[in-house]
Amino acid sequence: MTKFRKLNRDTSHRLSMLRTMVSQLVRHERIETTITKAKEVRRLADNMVQLGKEGSVCAARRAASFVRGDDVLHKLFTELAYRYKDRTGGYTRVLRTRIRVGDAAPMAYIELIDRDNELRLSKPPTPQPPQRTPLDPWTRSRLTRQFAPPKVEKSDSDSDLI
Repeated sequence: MTKFRKLNRDTSHRLSMLRTMVSQLVRHERIETTITKAKEVRRLADNMVQLGKEGSVCAARRAASFVRGDDVLHKLFTELAYRYKDRTGGYTRVLRTRIRVGDAAPMAYIELIDRDNELRLSKPPTPQPPQRTPLDPWTRSRLTRQFAPPKVEKSDSDSDLI
């Protein structure tokens, strides 16, 4: 695995907690947790959705080794793969909510985007600019000469003044 925040836990507890949180996020599509945990879960959840979109047997085995529950695995490879088939990334969103009363930890919702009852609508994709037809070299050279500033030549008298 790549480098993660330690979250004041040993390795086995941290990985178990992150696996459970990713599985619950896929199952319920929105969970509330602390901001630092949400940032870590976001990385892993985006990777799991990417594996679901890939759809190969190897991807299914890799996802099954991480998420918990066959229903979560089935949802990854059917519903979420279909929902995000045209999206290249950014499947989750972190929204800050409140300060927890007991220990004053900043809380946040992490949710999957493009779903029913989401807290904030996702941004529409940016439209691509229209493709311009390439100009032939003759026309391009005429246009660059037409809009180029006129060249000013230095004379010998200009250099004597300095």
